[in-house]
Amino acid sequence: MTQSDRLSKPMPLEGIRVLDCGTIIAAPYTAALLGDWGADVIKIEHPSGDNMRKTGPSKNGAGLNYKFYGRNKRNIVLNLSTPQGQEVMAGLVKKSDVVIENFRPGVMERWKLGWEDLHAINKRLVMLRITGFGQTGPYSSRPGFGTLAESMSGYAHINGYPDGPPTLPPFGLADGVAAMASAYAVMLALYQRDAKGGEGQMIDMALIEPIFHILGGQTTIFDQLGIIQNRSGNRSVNNAPRNTYKTRDERWVAISTASQSIAERVMTMIGRPDIIKEPWFRSGPERAKHADELDELVGTWIRARDNDEVMRAFEVAGAAVAPIYNVEQLLQDPQYVARGSIVTVPDEDLGTVRMQNLPFRMSASSGAVRHGGGRLGRDTDTVLRELLDLSDTQLEQLRQAGVTQPKTDS
Repeated sequence: MTQSDRLSKPMPLEGIRVLDCGTIIAAPYTAALLGDWGADVIKIEHPSGDNMRKTGPSKNGAGLNYKFYGRNKRNIVLNLSTPQGQEVMAGLVKKSDVVIENFRPGVMERWKLGWEDLHAINKRLVMLRITGFGQTGPYSSRPGFGTLAESMSGYAHINGYPDGPPTLPPFGLADGVAAMASAYAVMLALYQRDAKGGEGQMIDMALIEPIFHILGGQTTIFDQLGIIQNRSGNRSVNNAPRNTYKTRDERWVAISTASQSIAERVMTMIGRPDIIKEPWFRSGPERAKHADELDELVGTWIRARDNDEVMRAFEVAGAAVAPIYNVEQLLQDPQYVARGSIVTVPDEDLGTVRMQNLPFRMSASSGAVRHGGGRLGRDTDTVLRELLDLSDTQLEQLRQAGVTQPKTDS
């Protein structure tokens, strides 16, 4: 399906206005997810800009990470720590549906922009507040980042090899999971407001909770059996063989045998159907106890063959395998290409940029990545004229006061 085909269908969030006051990473990512489906997202930045603009590689002076997290947004500068900035923000809130922020608890209140203040201005407003530890509890005032959530949630404890240290992910995992959960929470609040009737509400999102949530049944297992899951590398405590294996041409593949039938197909494919008759092979947890033996058999078979041969053999056998890609290889994969998982969009700094497309498709609704993250303050005058009917004189006064751009000495 082409981009124009997607845009021929209604965008489900068209007419919803989002004020994105967030910085690295979960809050602006949430806003981008809403913008993908038609919300008018207005990115509000301090005159110094979101630090995401300066995080990671850049080209032509433009931060490339920001191109992804800032996509589909209009960009304005507004210094919320000033009385004039707070007055402008209040005016924008009157004409918006959602405010997203991730300042430390108490900061927005100090600026007279806390939940009670904004709810008084606009009873229909949904306010999403993302912090490391939430708005309540003994840790609420602590600075919180995704790394801390990945540590405290139990994720790092189970990630890595048994004889190695707890291992953190090399990307913003906790932030990404929180962003997906936050977009879901915002939609629930909008549905409650619009379909059920009523006012807006405040959403308290702590980074430590969504990633803890996706760890599944560990809490229940410990509660009932006292079992603590520990690091097992690429292996699973629930099935085997399950690991990464190197091919003859120095490529890596991963296999999964989460179902009994797949495990049996793998052993038949590598010429060892006799293993299937072993009593211990009849269940995943029992197979996992024999992971050394199974890894040796499967790994030896894969190591004797090139990647393409391994992939074909697994496909013919109906067994589960996938190549381990770097990003360059991923971009060339026919499955990603066929689904349009990577999209090329216009960009004012770089001409065009490629990035991940929508994370899912809908049969009767459209979403689209329309452009990458824009320049700092690019749309300030346009937005403030459109929503607040400010005159050129008023806009110039805000600029001179350092509210909508850095204040100069002249």
